[in-house]
Amino acid sequence: MLKFWKKKPAEPTPTPAADPAPVEELAPPAPSPAADAGSLDSAPGLAEVLAEAPPAPADVPAVTPDVEESAVVEAAQPVRRSWRDRLSGSGFAKSLTSLFVRNPKLDDDLLDELETALITADVGVEASTNLVEDLRRRMHKREFADASALLAALRAELVALLKPVERPLDVGTQAPFVILTVGINGVGKTTTIGKLARRYSDEGRSVILAAGDTFRAAAVEQLKTWGERNKVPVVSQGQDADSASVIFDALQTARARGSQVLIADTAGRLHTQGGLMDELGKIARVMKKLDPAAPHEVLMVIDGTTGQNAISQVRQFLQIVGVTGLVVTKLDGTAKGGVMFALAREFGLPIRYVGLGETATDLRTFNAEAFVDGLLPQALGN
Repeated sequence: MLKFWKKKPAEPTPTPAADPAPVEELAPPAPSPAADAGSLDSAPGLAEVLAEAPPAPADVPAVTPDVEESAVVEAAQPVRRSWRDRLSGSGFAKSLTSLFVRNPKLDDDLLDELETALITADVGVEASTNLVEDLRRRMHKREFADASALLAALRAELVALLKPVERPLDVGTQAPFVILTVGINGVGKTTTIGKLARRYSDEGRSVILAAGDTFRAAAVEQLKTWGERNKVPVVSQGQDADSASVIFDALQTARARGSQVLIADTAGRLHTQGGLMDELGKIARVMKKLDPAAPHEVLMVIDGTTGQNAISQVRQFLQIVGVTGLVVTKLDGTAKGGVMFALAREFGLPIRYVGLGETATDLRTFNAEAFVDGLLPQALGN
């Protein structure tokens, strides 16, 4: 029998894959007089440059999203947890819960222990004493039927302390809206900036970051990593560059590109370091040469574990650079969350955001009622 074989068709020649588009790495604009001078305030020819329209920045490629990387980052984000889930494990919440569960009897001993718990959590001696004495007066007038009624009154008092500072940051229509972030070492400024960039990008706003922390090793690279993760460009000049020069260039770039938000990082510094504190004043002065209203927000980042020392920090930064809003981080695991009440009572500054965890979505717009409810026992309160 004859057998007929089909001829196997030739396989197509594979087409070489195109090189992937690079993720944007934003170069700074053409060096300004500020960038070449050791001091912007005395840079030769700076006044003439500022009198003209800001020079156009160097050509920058458009951001090309990396789909696979984005998917990995999104997949790594856990389910958003409630305020109670985040705060109930804090030392402050545990002490209040233990107090009411262990001693639910309505008497002076309960109020004495409550005062101790508030002071230990850094609500402040005066604020704690005034709050507890008011509750004691009402208890003796028989306004409370039981400990649950007392707890409800405590909730109302704590919310009343925080409600006046519950003022979210509105970037409005000013373009670019300039946010200058300040604070001491180790409070989480750079991480907070990365989370803010994610928040504003998710809202559909165009964002640029300025790597103004040129003092700390690896700070610039850390901010670039956040920029790559969020597909947000970063203006930088490397370590030991003049911080005011970097932020000056970033503002030029943001203006030229029509960006809506510019977030500037600064080196962490102790409030007792006079020279570094003066540098913040210099940064603000230089920005005003391009935009008299800049910075539109001076956002001070505070570590929630700092306790009462945060009061002196804010006082010093207020004098030097005029803080207009606060971010309080690391509140999910601290026994010192009471500093929120002390700050509100002492300064009345808006608390814009609070940090309740490690992920980008754990930077929450401050909500006084949600915060207090997260601290109080669920069974007896709200």
